[in-house]
Amino acid sequence: MEPTHLFELVIAMFLAIIALHYAAHRLGLPPSVALLTGGALLAFVPGLPAISVDPELVLVIFLPPLLMDGAWAIALARLRRHMIGIASLAVGAVLFTCAVVAVVAHHIFPSLPWAACAALGAIVAPPDAVSARAVLERVRLPRRLQILLEGESLLNDASGLVLFRFAVAAVATGAFSAGEAVGSFFVLALGGAVVGVVVGTAWVKLVRRLGDEYLIIAATVLLAWISYLLGELLHVSGVIATVTTGLIASWHQHTVFSAATRMRGTSFWTVMIFLMEASVFTLIGLSLRDVVERSGGLTTVIATMGLPMLAILLTLVVARFAWVFASDLVIKFCAALGVTRAQPLGAGGATVLSWAGVRGVITLALALSLPEGFPGRDFILVTSFAVILGTVLVQGTTLGRVIAWARLVETETERARLTMSQAEVAMAQAQLGTVQSLAYDAEGQLIHPQLLDRYQRRATVIVDYAERTEHYKPVLHAHFDVVLEAVATGRRELIRLHRAGDIDDETLDELERDLDLEELSAISAKA
Repeated sequence: MEPTHLFELVIAMFLAIIALHYAAHRLGLPPSVALLTGGALLAFVPGLPAISVDPELVLVIFLPPLLMDGAWAIALARLRRHMIGIASLAVGAVLFTCAVVAVVAHHIFPSLPWAACAALGAIVAPPDAVSARAVLERVRLPRRLQILLEGESLLNDASGLVLFRFAVAAVATGAFSAGEAVGSFFVLALGGAVVGVVVGTAWVKLVRRLGDEYLIIAATVLLAWISYLLGELLHVSGVIATVTTGLIASWHQHTVFSAATRMRGTSFWTVMIFLMEASVFTLIGLSLRDVVERSGGLTTVIATMGLPMLAILLTLVVARFAWVFASDLVIKFCAALGVTRAQPLGAGGATVLSWAGVRGVITLALALSLPEGFPGRDFILVTSFAVILGTVLVQGTTLGRVIAWARLVETETERARLTMSQAEVAMAQAQLGTVQSLAYDAEGQLIHPQLLDRYQRRATVIVDYAERTEHYKPVLHAHFDVVLEAVATGRRELIRLHRAGDIDDETLDELERDLDLEELSAISAKA
């Protein structure tokens, strides 16, 4: 394909992403479903060139920034608190699912080597970070379930990658050692964590010295690929390296970023991640044609592989349910004996956690990376795609209903000690203390009376609001509705002045930025 034609195809894909995302919004569907389905339909449009996805390139381009984004947004305190549960899902559930799928696959195709069956299990076992984000952003979950799913999606790719590489090597050599695979995983994970700490610490020191907003944003965007590629170059886990770097950067960004850097960087990063996530699902759909053609056509695939694919998909679902419910029973038993203070999820929470195992880009990339001549390659490819389609289209669209059925409630231990209003009180009182100390000169003469009065009134109002939040909410919403109307009127007048030639572009930009900040502040206060 000519480079210009490839670029045109990329632009057309972005336009299709916007259209599909809008259609999903209008129809009330998860965007991932619309993008995946739309990509699959576009793949069979006559005249459209077949899309062949390079799995290594897909992983390098898309996985690091998406992992970084997840690590950046995750609540670090809750991540530490629930690390045992996350490790159970990210490592234990992946190992268990891989073993169960391998057994079922070998039972269906006894001629398929055990190592090839294990490779299929490793490919489909880990739920995907991108798919999990796409599903979770549309539902509300208790904090404990949210952190378990987010943490699992960040770390389980490392488990799946290690298992996959050992299974592929076992096919080539004819030997497989479970103990060696487990030991290798911990070495790779530890090495990746060390690389992440080094890269994250270096980033913090660099950002403090750069000074320029755009250089800081550029360095932060490149951070994801630097940590991932360095980890892979040193033959440790690039996934763990990227996640560790993201956690360190997220922790320090509150102190090393200026307000302007944070606003501009967040805007750029949000759009980039949106396009990347959408592109992943669209590319998965577009690759369907290539996968089906490799396997002899759609009719052949359905006739010869339909039932085995369905069996593997059901095995995945059952295995995850079995692991989650068994783990919850262990927690309940240990809590009854007083061994742990952790509380079980209960039937509703365990059901939601089990149903949320959606597969995506990692599954497809690993399947496509299988070498030519690998035993059962066509079956593994088609099954991997069927697993992605099945989990995204079925579990992704019904998770909201499952959550509603479960009627989950937030436990007291997961609630923050302070509400937002109480945090605002603490912040306002700290600010007032600073202003009080600086409002007087060395002789004790008040030199900033208006500023002191402003902060005193603000602290008093916030304390009163925190004590009577429900009483003030309707009034507050009405207040900020007026503020937003005033901002809109000011914006119209500003644009009129600019169009009439009464103000120049610099004045327009400066005053428009002030209006933008005022508008964002009002919208945030209403939320």
